[in-house]
Amino acid sequence: MDGRDLVRSVKAVGSVGAAQGMRTVRAAWRRRRADASGLPARGAERARVPGQVREVEPGPGGGVIRFSRSELRILVAVNGAVFWGWDGADPEPSYALAGRCPEPDPRAVLEPDKDGGWRVVAERVTVVVSRHGAVEVSTPGGVPLRRDLPPRWWEAAGGGPARWMQRSEVGADARFFGLGGRASGPRLRDGTYRLWNTDPGAAFAPGDDPLYITMPLQLVVADAGTHLMFYDNSWDGTVTLREGEEGAGSGHDRAGTAELRMDGGPLRCWVMVGTPARVLLTWASLTGAPALPPAWALGHHHARWGFGSEQEVRRIVEGYQERGLPLDAVHLDIDHYDDHQVFTVDTERFPKLPVLAEELRRDGIRLVSIVDPAVKAESGNAVHDSGTAEDAFVRDASGRVVRGVAWPGDAVFPDFTHARVREWWGGLYQERLAQGFSGFWHDMNEPTSFTAFGESTLPRSARHALEGCGGDHREAHNVYALCMARAGYEGLRKLAPQERPFVFSRSGWAGMQRYGGTWSGDVATSWPGLRASLALVLGLGLCGVPYSGPDIGGFDGDPSPELYLRWFQLGAYLPLFRTHASLRASRREPWEFGPQVLEHARLALLERRRLLPYFLTLAHLARRTGAPYVRPLWWSAPEERALRDCEDAFLLGDCLLVAPVLDPGADRRVVRLPRGRWYDTATGRAHEGPAQVLVDAPLARIPVFARAGAVLPVRGEDGELELEVWAPEPGRTGGGLVVPDLGDGWEPEIERYTARRHGRRVVVEREGEDGVSGPPHPVRVRGLHER
Repeated sequence: MDGRDLVRSVKAVGSVGAAQGMRTVRAAWRRRRADASGLPARGAERARVPGQVREVEPGPGGGVIRFSRSELRILVAVNGAVFWGWDGADPEPSYALAGRCPEPDPRAVLEPDKDGGWRVVAERVTVVVSRHGAVEVSTPGGVPLRRDLPPRWWEAAGGGPARWMQRSEVGADARFFGLGGRASGPRLRDGTYRLWNTDPGAAFAPGDDPLYITMPLQLVVADAGTHLMFYDNSWDGTVTLREGEEGAGSGHDRAGTAELRMDGGPLRCWVMVGTPARVLLTWASLTGAPALPPAWALGHHHARWGFGSEQEVRRIVEGYQERGLPLDAVHLDIDHYDDHQVFTVDTERFPKLPVLAEELRRDGIRLVSIVDPAVKAESGNAVHDSGTAEDAFVRDASGRVVRGVAWPGDAVFPDFTHARVREWWGGLYQERLAQGFSGFWHDMNEPTSFTAFGESTLPRSARHALEGCGGDHREAHNVYALCMARAGYEGLRKLAPQERPFVFSRSGWAGMQRYGGTWSGDVATSWPGLRASLALVLGLGLCGVPYSGPDIGGFDGDPSPELYLRWFQLGAYLPLFRTHASLRASRREPWEFGPQVLEHARLALLERRRLLPYFLTLAHLARRTGAPYVRPLWWSAPEERALRDCEDAFLLGDCLLVAPVLDPGADRRVVRLPRGRWYDTATGRAHEGPAQVLVDAPLARIPVFARAGAVLPVRGEDGELELEVWAPEPGRTGGGLVVPDLGDGWEPEIERYTARRHGRRVVVEREGEDGVSGPPHPVRVRGLHER
């Protein structure tokens, strides 16, 4: 038992008692026995490489290249993405894709290249395959972006899935991003990263890896261009990254490298090339548009493990109201369940939950319920009995239902990789809707089963439907939470078609944005934990998951007033703005940290409320373009190397730059500004980029800058939409987009505005089909007289 296993054991025993602790031990032995009998021994292995090209079969969008010991299928899709798969791997079936594979691009043709190789030339990318199976990705102008060396397989002599390894080379100046939610990001430095969704068993900090959401997705940024590489394989694996080193003009550059090793599954991938915005647009067209959250979900959320009763919920809500603090949602954790059992309510502590929900809704506050996948393994329990009748639970290789241990004790787990089970589970949310809940928070869905040693999940030999293809938990584990999110989202679409579903999930995989967002999980209460929060949000956005946010103040422990406030100020500019803490932690209400923190937190809350129209616009744009709300500073200028290495600030959309305070005791900080003029929104002072500037960061606020020429939709003092315009530079124009919220079920048109100087005035116009016209909203110009 190593240190992390011990933490898991203590967590399980200390949280739910000695009897539960014994269950975790028994569950661990059951899992080991199941794997020993259900997984074949690999025995001797033999290695294999593709060999040399033997023949070629052109086809739509590419074709098939046959080597002496393998074959490679290449397809250029109409959206510009390029697919290739080895050993007969096709794009489908895939949990990552949103529906069917895109149609092939008829303009892309497989043609001979030099030295016996072949190539496919497309509009945005050229792919060259050598006669030995190396695959090189270049820009249309022939500038190399990536070179995948010939892959290698290890096949068991007794049969079974082959392990494989793919080594890749990128430019010496390239930087790696992605791989899901990584606490050490967003820039991924040299190291090995595991691809296995994991409950770390305790609050995490930078350096802890893996975490809840892993994805075999690399976003690579270099002088030559940006590309996204996605290996569509859900099996356990590792990615070892090593940044390159330039030879300072000597001609001896050392390329950056990425080595991917997978324990099984297909060797197939997609690559997208272009600007960061183009790459994320292509990714969204391939894996699905991000779900649009309801407007209230962009406000402030308050959660706590340990509310305890309806009276306590009312007390907290009244605390917000009495102090004039905006509040939009309250989250109920597992303590509101009856004996921790999902889709139940403890009627002694919450006797009139629907009444409470209706009272809160009248005040503009929604209730959000936690939903765990584990079902108490007990006859007479309604969820267990209906699931048993539906044959919904995961079984082992012998056909017995797999048991684990979770908060309700001995538990069974639905097989969400079966469409019939997803439909059954989605229907269970009717009970939650009847209780008055408006949103749903999926937790413990890696899936987590407490064990005293080893991995805290189901046996790897457990059997899953996998959409009729069949397989075991080695393949299903990483997509389990994705399928659960799909079940909840699609169920809510049927049960409440008049409302946009709100689902966010602790775990997930590529494509999870189709069903909602995520939060950073149980982050440690520390200054490094604060940094990890920002890293996760930035990294997940670059993986196509735009809606996320941390537990403000950290999940465990007692933050100092300063740490809590700086976390709160950061959270006010992130998509999911939620305070939350564990049962063993101090409270997270702003007034618990003294009058000074309360007043500064009030300013952050009021600013978030003022910016809600901007957040709503960013949500609509994310749905249409795949662009995250929170973006790295290099988003619009990836060729700027200094911006690629900046990890302590971010862009909020195109208009704002946010520079949180991430170190204790700091009342000033250095901020790196991209090219152009930027206004300090607190002082109105103008700064010219690219530059580093030293600015004040008092406890009352964190530095925020507005881009010159930006047109921001904000909430005016009367509560109506207003345009805040930051004066463009002389001789230059600016602009912005506004997407007004017309309620659920509506797809509003984008309003486009331009801003230009006319003498000493700033003129704002709305673009339309009939030319330009004056804006229909009040306009407030800022920065006009600043230099």
